[in-house]
Amino acid sequence: MATISFHGAAGTVTGSCHLITAGKRRYLLDCGQYQGHWTVEGLNYEPFGFAPSRLDGLILSHGHLDHCGRIPLLTRQGFTGHIHCTPPTRDIARLILMDSAHVLKEEFLWKQRRLTRAGIKVKQPLYSLEDVYYCLDRFDRPVKYNKWIDLDRDMRLKFCAANAGHILGSSQIYLEYPGPGKTKKRLLFTGDLGDGGRPLEGDPADPMNPVDTLILESTYGDRDHRSYEASVEELEEAVTETIKKKGTVLIPTFALERAQEILFHLGTMRRSGKLPRRVPVFLNSPLAIDLTRLYNGHRQFCRKEISDSSRGRLSPFTFPGLHFTETAEESKAIHSIPGPKIILAGSGMMTGGRIKHHLKHMLWKENTTLIIVGFQAQGTLGRRLVEGADTVRIFGETVSVKARVYTINGFSAHAGRKNLIRFARKARPQKILLVHGEPGAANSLKKALETELTSTRIHVARRGETIRL
Repeated sequence: MATISFHGAAGTVTGSCHLITAGKRRYLLDCGQYQGHWTVEGLNYEPFGFAPSRLDGLILSHGHLDHCGRIPLLTRQGFTGHIHCTPPTRDIARLILMDSAHVLKEEFLWKQRRLTRAGIKVKQPLYSLEDVYYCLDRFDRPVKYNKWIDLDRDMRLKFCAANAGHILGSSQIYLEYPGPGKTKKRLLFTGDLGDGGRPLEGDPADPMNPVDTLILESTYGDRDHRSYEASVEELEEAVTETIKKKGTVLIPTFALERAQEILFHLGTMRRSGKLPRRVPVFLNSPLAIDLTRLYNGHRQFCRKEISDSSRGRLSPFTFPGLHFTETAEESKAIHSIPGPKIILAGSGMMTGGRIKHHLKHMLWKENTTLIIVGFQAQGTLGRRLVEGADTVRIFGETVSVKARVYTINGFSAHAGRKNLIRFARKARPQKILLVHGEPGAANSLKKALETELTSTRIHVARRGETIRL
């Protein structure tokens, strides 16, 4: 008998963590960190719900923090198994986890200074940089797309990765396990599924049939994105209009994938003359800078047009007038440079990072344009700005929102509602388990799928529940 239990990204879009038990074998699909409001992030400190020391291994779909961010905690609590993932995912996770350990320490020191005086006890960081170093030894099973791998000596449990089209090296995960009698069953975990038609990532691979159980993400299960072409046009319009006013363009970007995609489009604008050479562009995120360099090293995992056209040439992510600002001093100096200028900085949901300093300095100015190009979770500063807040609190101060705010959701690396339904229709599973979505989005997708796939059982996963496969 095989079962799956949900220990994250069930009822939320973060903290992806699902335990597969097949006979005596126990494999984890992802081990992500909860992100967003402090009530959600508090879940990171709760017990996993299983014994890490009893796991045989972990299969990692991709390197986003909400999918890999608790691996150091897992190893600290006794996990000694192998981690299976693509080479780009391995390298991305290394950078993401090291950055996470640094951020956790900085947040702890800041809270300690602020709260200890008030008699409030501050929790220790979730994990340390030393914990990250130890967990990196477990990333010892690199995999290739579309190649089946035996996970046990009896060859009864097999695993295969396929391109998810989400970010560099992202994977859909197939597991084959024994069914009743001598039958074999197949489970497909989409991880985060891309929307297709993007300039950097290849399109998601179609499902390999048959699929008995489909674990499907539902981030945008209640809506579709604006067309990608229209989104690029809106980005270009927002940038050019701000440049005419000699203002500042602020683009909060996730360091992984979104930063590289926006750089690609800004570079295209520069080469076509739409973005004048006199306008500086600042990538103000050490992590995004490192990841951009990593993208260059793994260009063979990008869309074929990118990998072919960039051989022997300059990186598709860099262009004249682009400045990598790595130090805090360089970051502060940006404010002394007159407009027009463009600043890309993290974090993508504006919950931390250098973007908050730029927002504090510029959000109240009418010639500032804030371009939001990523998902904003409930309870985040980004979500409040998307919802039209007139004022926000940044570093304990009230800041008036006078900037022009663009929300361009067509850049999302997640599949929209139509493509999620289309993928499920192609998979034709007996059962669909919906994860990685806020309740409204997941339930909306459930209703739509019940109409499309009348013979398929569809269930919205709940954290802590176990389902027989």
